[in-house]
Amino acid sequence: MIVIEEYNPDWPNQFESISADLAAVLGELALRIDHIGSTSVPRLGAKDIIDVQITVAELADEIVEKMGAAGYVQKPHLSDHVPPGGDPNPDLWRKLMFKNRPREREANIHIRIDGNHNQRYALLFRDYLRTHPLTAATIEHIKRELARYHPTDWDAYYDIKDPVYDIIWHSAKEWAYFTSWVP
Repeated sequence: MIVIEEYNPDWPNQFESISADLAAVLGELALRIDHIGSTSVPRLGAKDIIDVQITVAELADEIVEKMGAAGYVQKPHLSDHVPPGGDPNPDLWRKLMFKNRPREREANIHIRIDGNHNQRYALLFRDYLRTHPLTAATIEHIKRELARYHPTDWDAYYDIKDPVYDIIWHSAKEWAYFTSWVP
Protein backbone atom coordinates (compact mmCIF):
# COMPACT_ATOMS: atom_id res chain seq x y z
CA MET A 1 0.00 0.00 0.00
CA ILE A 2 1.07 3.54 -0.72
CA VAL A 3 0.58 5.51 2.49
CA ILE A 4 1.62 9.13 2.97
CA GLU A 5 2.22 9.78 6.66
CA GLU A 6 2.40 13.03 8.57
CA TYR A 7 5.90 14.45 8.90
CA ASN A 8 7.84 12.64 11.61
CA PRO A 9 10.38 14.90 13.38
CA ASP A 10 12.43 11.77 14.16
CA TRP A 11 13.14 11.05 10.48
CA PRO A 12 16.40 13.08 10.54
CA ASN A 13 17.61 11.08 13.58
CA GLN A 14 16.70 7.83 11.84
CA PHE A 15 18.71 8.98 8.82
CA GLU A 16 21.71 9.76 11.05
CA SER A 17 21.68 6.20 12.38
CA ILE A 18 21.51 4.72 8.88
CA SER A 19 24.18 7.14 7.64
CA ALA A 20 26.61 6.20 10.40
CA ASP A 21 26.31 2.54 9.51
CA LEU A 22 26.76 3.18 5.79
CA ALA A 23 29.83 5.33 6.48
CA ALA A 24 31.34 2.45 8.46
CA VAL A 25 30.54 -0.03 5.67
CA LEU A 26 31.90 2.05 2.79
CA GLY A 27 34.61 4.11 4.45
CA GLU A 28 36.41 6.41 2.00
CA LEU A 29 34.37 5.11 -0.94
CA ALA A 30 31.53 7.33 0.31
CA LEU A 31 32.41 10.92 -0.56
CA ARG A 32 29.25 12.11 1.20
CA ILE A 33 26.04 10.66 2.57
CA ASP A 34 22.90 12.77 2.39
CA HIS A 35 19.33 12.52 3.58
CA ILE A 36 17.22 13.08 0.46
CA GLY A 37 13.62 12.62 -0.59
CA SER A 38 10.50 13.76 1.16
CA THR A 39 11.52 12.58 4.64
CA SER A 40 14.42 15.07 4.46
CA VAL A 41 12.10 18.07 4.10
CA PRO A 42 10.75 19.48 7.39
CA ARG A 43 6.95 19.41 7.71
CA LEU A 44 6.51 17.40 4.48
CA GLY A 45 4.36 14.29 4.80
CA ALA A 46 5.85 11.27 3.05
CA LYS A 47 5.99 7.52 2.71
CA ASP A 48 7.73 6.25 5.85
CA ILE A 49 10.88 5.26 3.97
CA ILE A 50 14.17 7.04 4.56
CA ASP A 51 15.89 7.94 1.29
CA VAL A 52 19.66 8.09 1.45
CA GLN A 53 22.06 9.21 -1.25
CA ILE A 54 25.65 8.06 -1.14
CA THR A 55 27.90 10.05 -3.44
CA VAL A 56 30.86 8.14 -4.85
CA ALA A 57 33.62 8.75 -7.38
CA GLU A 58 32.53 5.76 -9.47
CA LEU A 59 30.07 2.86 -9.31
CA ALA A 60 32.80 0.36 -8.46
CA ASP A 61 32.33 -3.36 -7.91
CA GLU A 62 33.89 -2.87 -4.46
CA ILE A 63 30.80 -0.89 -3.41
CA VAL A 64 28.48 -3.74 -4.37
CA GLU A 65 30.71 -6.23 -2.56
CA LYS A 66 30.89 -4.19 0.67
CA MET A 67 27.18 -3.42 0.72
CA GLY A 68 26.29 -7.07 0.06
CA ALA A 69 28.73 -8.32 2.71
CA ALA A 70 27.10 -5.93 5.21
CA GLY A 71 23.66 -7.41 4.44
CA TYR A 72 22.18 -4.62 2.32
CA VAL A 73 19.92 -5.90 -0.46
CA GLN A 74 20.74 -4.74 -3.99
CA LYS A 75 17.85 -3.80 -6.25
CA PRO A 76 17.97 -4.02 -10.05
CA HIS A 77 17.11 -0.32 -10.52
CA LEU A 78 20.13 0.94 -12.45
CA SER A 79 19.02 4.30 -13.82
CA ASP A 80 16.96 7.28 -12.78
CA HIS A 81 14.14 8.94 -14.67
CA VAL A 82 15.44 11.55 -17.15
CA PRO A 83 13.34 14.73 -17.01
CA PRO A 84 12.37 16.45 -20.28
CA GLY A 85 15.26 18.64 -21.33
CA GLY A 86 17.69 16.58 -19.27
CA ASP A 87 20.83 15.27 -20.93
CA PRO A 88 19.78 11.85 -22.29
CA ASN A 89 23.27 10.35 -21.81
CA PRO A 90 22.44 7.26 -19.69
CA ASP A 91 25.79 7.45 -17.90
CA LEU A 92 24.63 10.67 -16.23
CA TRP A 93 21.58 8.93 -14.69
CA ARG A 94 23.11 5.57 -13.67
CA LYS A 95 23.08 4.46 -10.06
CA LEU A 96 23.23 1.53 -7.72
CA MET A 97 20.21 0.91 -5.53
CA PHE A 98 20.00 -0.95 -2.24
CA LYS A 99 17.36 -1.56 0.39
CA ASN A 100 17.88 -1.78 4.11
CA ARG A 101 18.97 -5.01 5.72
CA PRO A 102 16.14 -7.37 6.62
CA ARG A 103 14.39 -6.39 9.88
CA GLU A 104 15.95 -2.91 9.94
CA ARG A 105 14.49 0.55 9.40
CA GLU A 106 13.06 0.75 5.87
CA ALA A 107 15.34 2.76 3.62
CA ASN A 108 16.10 3.28 -0.06
CA ILE A 109 19.82 3.75 -0.60
CA HIS A 110 20.75 5.43 -3.87
CA ILE A 111 24.43 5.39 -4.82
CA ARG A 112 25.27 7.99 -7.45
CA ILE A 113 28.39 9.44 -9.01
CA ASP A 114 29.62 12.82 -7.78
CA GLY A 115 28.52 15.62 -10.11
CA ASN A 116 26.22 13.49 -12.27
CA HIS A 117 22.83 14.96 -13.05
CA ASN A 118 20.95 12.47 -10.88
CA GLN A 119 23.25 13.12 -7.90
CA ARG A 120 22.71 16.89 -8.13
CA TYR A 121 18.96 16.49 -8.86
CA ALA A 122 18.31 14.80 -5.51
CA LEU A 123 20.16 17.48 -3.53
CA LEU A 124 18.72 20.38 -5.50
CA PHE A 125 15.18 19.04 -5.18
CA ARG A 126 15.58 18.61 -1.41
CA ASP A 127 17.07 22.06 -0.88
CA TYR A 128 14.48 23.74 -3.09
CA LEU A 129 11.60 22.16 -1.15
CA ARG A 130 13.23 23.11 2.15
CA THR A 131 13.26 26.76 1.10
CA HIS A 132 9.85 26.74 -0.62
CA PRO A 133 7.33 25.40 1.94
CA LEU A 134 4.27 26.15 -0.22
CA THR A 135 5.72 24.05 -3.04
CA ALA A 136 6.44 21.29 -0.51
CA ALA A 137 2.83 21.48 0.73
CA THR A 138 1.61 21.16 -2.86
CA ILE A 139 3.82 18.11 -3.38
CA GLU A 140 2.37 16.54 -0.26
CA HIS A 141 -1.17 17.20 -1.48
CA ILE A 142 -0.43 15.61 -4.86
CA LYS A 143 1.16 12.56 -3.24
CA ARG A 144 -1.78 12.12 -0.87
CA GLU A 145 -4.23 12.25 -3.78
CA LEU A 146 -2.13 9.76 -5.76
CA ALA A 147 -2.11 7.42 -2.76
CA ARG A 148 -5.88 7.85 -2.41
CA TYR A 149 -6.64 7.13 -6.06
CA HIS A 150 -3.88 4.54 -6.65
CA PRO A 151 -3.21 2.97 -3.22
CA THR A 152 -1.62 -0.19 -4.63
CA ASP A 153 -0.51 0.89 -8.11
CA TRP A 154 3.12 1.90 -7.81
CA ASP A 155 3.47 2.34 -11.58
CA ALA A 156 0.60 4.86 -11.71
CA TYR A 157 2.00 6.64 -8.64
CA TYR A 158 5.39 7.20 -10.28
CA ASP A 159 4.00 7.78 -13.79
CA ILE A 160 2.15 10.80 -12.41
CA LYS A 161 4.60 11.90 -9.69
CA ASP A 162 7.69 12.00 -11.93
CA PRO A 163 6.35 14.66 -14.36
CA VAL A 164 5.17 16.78 -11.41
CA TYR A 165 8.68 16.59 -9.96
CA ASP A 166 10.09 17.50 -13.37
CA ILE A 167 8.14 20.77 -13.31
CA ILE A 168 9.63 21.57 -9.91
CA TRP A 169 13.10 20.52 -11.07
CA HIS A 170 13.02 23.18 -13.79
CA SER A 171 12.05 25.85 -11.22
CA ALA A 172 14.69 24.54 -8.83
CA LYS A 173 17.42 24.83 -11.48
CA GLU A 174 16.46 28.46 -12.06
CA TRP A 175 16.40 29.10 -8.29
CA ALA A 176 19.84 27.47 -7.97
CA TYR A 177 21.27 29.69 -10.68
CA PHE A 178 19.99 32.90 -9.11
CA THR A 179 20.95 31.94 -5.56
CA SER A 180 24.37 30.46 -6.47
CA TRP A 181 23.24 27.22 -4.82
CA VAL A 182 26.00 24.73 -4.07
CA PRO A 183 25.17 21.25 -2.81
